[in-house]
Amino acid sequence: MRQHDTLFIGGEWVTPAGTGTIDVISPHTEEVVGRVPDGTTADVDRAVAAARVAFDLGPWPRLTFAERAEAIARLAEIYTERQAELAELITEEMGSPITFSNLAQAPQPLGMLQFYAEYGKTFAQEEQRPGLFGPTTVRREPVGVVAAVVPWNVPQFVTMTKVAPALLAGCAIVLKPAPETPLDAYLLAEMAQEAGIPRGVLNVVPAGREVSEYLVAHPGVDKVAFTGSTAAGRRIAAICGEQLKRVSLELGGKSAAIILDDADLASNMGMLAIASLMNNGQACVAQTRILASRNRYDEVVDAVAAMVTSQPVGDPADPATGIGPLVAKRQQDRVEGYIRIGIDEGAKVVVGGLDRPYERGWYVAPTVFAGVTNNMRIAREEIFGPVLTVIPYEDEADAIHIANDSDYGLAGTVWTADADHGMDVARQVRTGTYGVNCFMLEANVPFGGYKASGIGRELGPEGLNGYLEYKTISRLG
Repeated sequence: MRQHDTLFIGGEWVTPAGTGTIDVISPHTEEVVGRVPDGTTADVDRAVAAARVAFDLGPWPRLTFAERAEAIARLAEIYTERQAELAELITEEMGSPITFSNLAQAPQPLGMLQFYAEYGKTFAQEEQRPGLFGPTTVRREPVGVVAAVVPWNVPQFVTMTKVAPALLAGCAIVLKPAPETPLDAYLLAEMAQEAGIPRGVLNVVPAGREVSEYLVAHPGVDKVAFTGSTAAGRRIAAICGEQLKRVSLELGGKSAAIILDDADLASNMGMLAIASLMNNGQACVAQTRILASRNRYDEVVDAVAAMVTSQPVGDPADPATGIGPLVAKRQQDRVEGYIRIGIDEGAKVVVGGLDRPYERGWYVAPTVFAGVTNNMRIAREEIFGPVLTVIPYEDEADAIHIANDSDYGLAGTVWTADADHGMDVARQVRTGTYGVNCFMLEANVPFGGYKASGIGRELGPEGLNGYLEYKTISRLG
């Protein structure tokens, strides 16, 4: 078992203020695989104070972008060496299939570090612009102390969407990992310490909801960067709005995959499996609404059902596993509750349902619903599990209307033999990220959503902008 008795605050491993602990439980075995301190408000006070000293008095925000980029590059080198360890750790703590952990959970955060390390080499802190009355300097300065509050589903991916640009900007960070997945944050702290990131620039305090809210509302925090549920995002936005505190929110999704009539189902189903079932369906970008024309509806339902049943369900540490367990018992109950809702709403279970694949572990049978209309709860609410709904449409305009008829706007895809036409469809769907015959995320382009899927963008140059304040300096003489 991985036991941690300390918190990472001010560049040191310190004894927590309280005696409470958080057990990390394997979703596969239901056994405790790790234990960390349960942070208190006193621990948050200490971490914010350390971050304030690092930001207000320390060298980090006063370095050039190129100098900070060098430090990020050192962290990336260490991260590279520990990628496999990190992937295995995330699989152990939250049940992500090891193939997905090796494909995305560890490599994509590394890609973010590498992008910002390279981008920072030539990023200019000041820009000269001509003005009506003389030259003007536009200066970019770090926003200050950042509270990074991250979820459990892709813990390092989401952590790095915040930590990497915040580091390059010159901010100091208090990272609050989810109680389900704190172990990877400890590994990151070890790597940051080894890379020589100055004391107090990165602090790690695992904690539950009440302490998280205390961190969000802390007067020493200048910006909150949050990824999680839309309900929690609304609460955080309210707190930050009241304090006029900077905030970025990456929230939920209910993404639609539009399958056009010319799509080659046989060649597309492998990629659609990744887009819709990645991470056991526990992904905000998962394509869980499959839109099929009435002309090919039954054919698409059969193809999606065959795709889902082809994914082996089992031990997430087994490379052969396609779908593993859900992160917690409450998540298992939640997803099974939505399956019951779908049945009650009159949708037809094509595969899956309420029979669990295993008695032990928080497994749910991967499920496909047919006969779904877009006003059903299973088509409108984020389930966050391996449950897909196949919804019929009349024509392409109707498909685009259904895709846009959602409270969310995070992701989406279109599947077609004509990629150029797919681009035309992509331009009409109101989401922040979109794929034509694929779905992928890149470190050098913005990621975020429309509507209830959040506020702001992460990744790429736009992701750095969220951690900068812009100052205008005019001069005469």
